[in-house]
Amino acid sequence: MNNSIDQLAQLIWDYHHLNHTLHPSDLILALGSNDIRVAEYAADLYLQGFAPLLMFSGNVGALTKDQFTKPEAEVFADIALQKGVPAAAILREPESTNTGENIEFSRRVLAAQKIDPARIILVQKPYMERRAFATFRQRWPEKEALVASPPIPFSEYPNELLPKDKVINIMVGDLQRIKFYPSLGFQIEQEIPNEIWETYKKLVALGYDKHLMK
Repeated sequence: MNNSIDQLAQLIWDYHHLNHTLHPSDLILALGSNDIRVAEYAADLYLQGFAPLLMFSGNVGALTKDQFTKPEAEVFADIALQKGVPAAAILREPESTNTGENIEFSRRVLAAQKIDPARIILVQKPYMERRAFATFRQRWPEKEALVASPPIPFSEYPNELLPKDKVINIMVGDLQRIKFYPSLGFQIEQEIPNEIWETYKKLVALGYDKHLMK
C-alpha cells in the first residue's frame, strides 16, 4: 500500500511543478512557509546573480504558528543574511497570511519604495509552484513571473517538520484549491488532466483529506 500511495503522490507532486527555466530578473520573491529550505534556495538564487533584490513575504500562518516566534519573512531574512546576502538587498513583507496576501502586500511594499520589477522569480515549496503561479497571475497579471522551488525530489523531501503524510495531505488540498479557487477569483484557471484528478480522488478516498477546503 505504501508503494501505491507513493506512486499516486508522485503524480500530484509532478503536476504541481511548472519546470520553469530561470532567467536574470529584477526581484526574487520568496513566499513564506514552514519550510526554511525555501529561504535557503532563494538566497542561493540571489547569490548566483539571478536578481539584485531578494524579498521575503509572510507573517505567521496556520502551519507556522507553533514553529516560529516571529513572522516568516523575518525568519527567512535571517537565514539569507546567514548565507551571505547583504542586508541592503533584502526586503521584507511581514503581514500576509496567505498566498494572495503575499502577492498583494508585497506589491504595496515595493510601490512604497518605488520599486517596479518587470520580471519576478517566485520561490515556494515544490508542491506549491503551480498554486503560487496561478495566484500571482490573478493578482499581478502585468508582471512576468518565473516560479522556482528547492530542487528536492519527492522521495527526499519529507522531514521531521514535514512528514510524508502531512506533505501528501497538503498537496491534495492544494490541488483541490487549484480546481475551485478560480471561480472564487483567487487564481487563474489551470488545466488539470483527468489522470491527475482521478489520482486526487484516490488519495482522498485513502484518507488524505486533512487539508481540504471546508
